[in-house]
Amino acid sequence: MSIVVRFTPAGLTAEQYGKAVRMLEDQGAFPPEGLDYHVCFGSDGDLRVSETWDSEEQFEAFGKRLTPVLAEVGIKAADPPAHFDVHNIFKR
Repeated sequence: MSIVVRFTPAGLTAEQYGKAVRMLEDQGAFPPEGLDYHVCFGSDGDLRVSETWDSEEQFEAFGKRLTPVLAEVGIKAADPPAHFDVHNIFKR
């Protein structure tokens, strides 16, 4: 079952976000298997991320690669990521 994961990092800046994405891309880890949709939104210093994943297992597998990168860049979660089961997806 697909899931939506919502991240609310504490004080996330565009610079931190960009650096984390570049590091993951350089490792060949982004975009990861199972990630259907990724969106970063909000204002600089208060960015949020929402993702749609094919499965919880794929998200958890990516988390093992993501966590050390976030720590290195200094991204800290304000709260644990929220997980929701997907009931329907519309794409244009």
